[in-house]
Order: sequence, then structure tokens, then C-alpha cells
Amino acid sequence: MTTRILILYHSVSGNTRAMAQHVARGVESVTQAEAILRTVPEVSAETETVAPPVPSDGAPYGTTADLSACDGLILGSPTCFGNMSASLKYFMDQTSAQWFSGDLSGKPAGVFTSTSSLHGGQEAVLLSMMIPLMHHGMLMTSIPYSVPELANTTSGGTPYGASHTSGPNGNNPLTDDEKAICKALGQRVADIAARLKAGAGTAS
Repeated sequence: MTTRILILYHSVSGNTRAMAQHVARGVESVTQAEAILRTVPEVSAETETVAPPVPSDGAPYGTTADLSACDGLILGSPTCFGNMSASLKYFMDQTSAQWFSGDLSGKPAGVFTSTSSLHGGQEAVLLSMMIPLMHHGMLMTSIPYSVPELANTTSGGTPYGASHTSGPNGNNPLTDDEKAICKALGQRVADIAARLKAGAGTAS
């Protein structure tokens, strides 16, 4: 019985995408768990369609059908003035049908982000991503301090979700601590989802 964890992210400079890949490794460390990597198209001020139907590289674009089919959801976004990106929010704003049908209710969720500076709003954006997930009735998954890297990190990492400090030019690679915290997030969401799926099912 495969447990499908959707990792839906928006990445501008590639840092959130790199985090998503480590989150996916954590998901797939859980027996019979499958990481489904998806991204979202850029929001444009242009009135015509400017994005190709398929990205030129990286993960394919996510759809609301992906939400309905998943057993758990992990959202990732760069920090935009302490909030999730417009592109990710635009996608989430289109999920009314899933809200009405309760497709995500009772399923575990987690969040991750990347910022250019250590105090660039990491915790604020993680909390902002939690809000629509809680409106969907999802079960928020934290990162406990039993994950040793959370207490040792001098860069990214919070109890609210995984984070990365990319530097003013956006070119700092993920530290070993940040990678471990990303993996821990993926593993925890996948483990909880698998337990729920094997039990009585998700809560209403």
C-alpha cells in the first residue's frame, strides 16, 4: 500500500527546489512511501499566457487533482516579505473544490522555506503557509528537538518547518544541518501519513 506525499513548491533561484529534493529523500526513507514532486507556474502581470504548459526543467506543474490524490502534503516557498510567494498562494487560492469536498481533511502536512538572510522572515512565511492548510483541516507536522540538527544549526531550521539561509546572492549551498532537517520533515510527514492510512483512515 503506497503512501503518496505531494511536495508542492515554488522556487526562483533554485534553493527551494534543492530543499524539496532533500524533503523527498526523507519521504522515500519510509517504507512504501512515494514522493511526488510538483512545482507551480510563475504569476505574471501580463494578460496573455506567458508560461509553457510544461516547465523547461525540474518538476512538472502541480494540479488540484494531485492534492486530491495525495496522502500528505508538504508546501515549500521562498520568503517574500515574510509571506509565501504569489505563485504558491495563487495555486492554493484555487483549491475551493478540495475544501468543499474535504479531500485534504485529516491528512498530515508540513512546510519549508528559503530566505536570503537568517532573519528574513523564515518563521513568518512558514506560519503563512500553514494557514490555508489548517483551513483544509490538515494536521500540521512540526520538527521536534529530538532532531539533533535543529538545536545545532547556525543557519536554517525551525520547529515550524525546514528552512535554508541562501545568502544575499542566493548562492549558499544547503548545510548538512539544513539537509538533515529537510529529510526529517519529509520522513515525519510520510510516517504519519502511512500510519493514518494503515489505521482507520483520515479524520473528518
